[in-house]
Amino acid sequence: MLIVKKFGGTSVADKERIMNVANRCIKDYKAGHDVVVVLSAMGKQTDVLIDMAKDINPQPGKRELDMLLTTGEQTSVALMAMAMSYLGVPAVSLNAFQVAMHTTSAYGNARIKRIDTERIRNELDLKKIVIVTGFQGINKYDDYTTLGRGGSDTTAVALAAALHADACEIYTDVDGVYTADPRIVKNARKMKEITYDEMLDLATLGAGVLHNRSVEMAKKYNVQLVVRSSLNESEGTVVKEDVKVERMLVSGVAADKNVTRLSLIGLKDKPGIAFKVFDLLAKANINVDMILQSIGRYETKDISFTIPRDSFDEAYKVLNDNKASIGAEEISYNNKVAKVSIVGAGMMSNPGVAAKMFETLYNSNININMISTSEIRVTVLINEQDTDKAMNAVHDAFGLAD
Repeated sequence: MLIVKKFGGTSVADKERIMNVANRCIKDYKAGHDVVVVLSAMGKQTDVLIDMAKDINPQPGKRELDMLLTTGEQTSVALMAMAMSYLGVPAVSLNAFQVAMHTTSAYGNARIKRIDTERIRNELDLKKIVIVTGFQGINKYDDYTTLGRGGSDTTAVALAAALHADACEIYTDVDGVYTADPRIVKNARKMKEITYDEMLDLATLGAGVLHNRSVEMAKKYNVQLVVRSSLNESEGTVVKEDVKVERMLVSGVAADKNVTRLSLIGLKDKPGIAFKVFDLLAKANINVDMILQSIGRYETKDISFTIPRDSFDEAYKVLNDNKASIGAEEISYNNKVAKVSIVGAGMMSNPGVAAKMFETLYNSNININMISTSEIRVTVLINEQDTDKAMNAVHDAFGLAD
């Protein structure tokens, strides 16, 4: 049996936790399984490296930043290989170049194109545990790239798909996927299983347990995931295509505070304006989420949309530089907003779910700024200060408590 195991930064934050992970992996190895381990950088090391970069240059180039950030995972895998060797088990650490992990050229947010598996298979044939850097790849220029925050999950799923692994286990500091963030909603309940689609929406909308692109890839290649804690032996949550349990109306509540609302005021009400706006943002690799268009006065319209807060400076510059060509009278923004979402496959056959959510927020005196819906989710944009209150109220209203 071939098992891919991914461990997040908190799981390898210090010597004690590194040895704990090493022993967990060795347990499967000694049971006769082939083991491939994917690691994140230790603890908050990525943040430390970003701070170091910005201390030198407040706006570091994306290529050089990727060159720096990839050292975090290389430290983790080398130390893990040393730990396993100390414990008497042969292990080898490999970075993205040695694997090789081919990606697109978008520094800071690259996507995996293909993985050469020959080196990994050769090392497994030599009866070694193979430890691979998460979060990173190489592009066509032989430069290091990074996959975006949380990208180690995507590395693990991509490896599981390329190696046709029998299992892909994602270890983190929580023991599964909960109906809401248990740090905010104290009575949140751990789910035994959840569908890819539900998990994808939860991950995209702010549930930090899994990287959304990893779920996207798992669904595409039918890689069954298990999310579990690295600190205990609990069962965790299975993420797969179909679940056996009867679906609840709503599976979970998620919140995302990494949000900015941008508004373009006084645009001409004619064809092609929206295309111009969002084409500019797409060319700058800026993701847009909620979009609202409203008709103004004197044959004008306003367009409001949300973007990740950390993309604001770049987005504002792009739009302001092109203010005349897109015909905007004014560009306004709000950095003090957050998205709160409910997700559940049960919504498809049950009308009135959105109304219930809106009623709950009204009863809690929480104002809604924007609304976005799909077949299995409802998302509202609210004031950031109301996020925790909204999550708890909505979680209770839909009966998700443990």
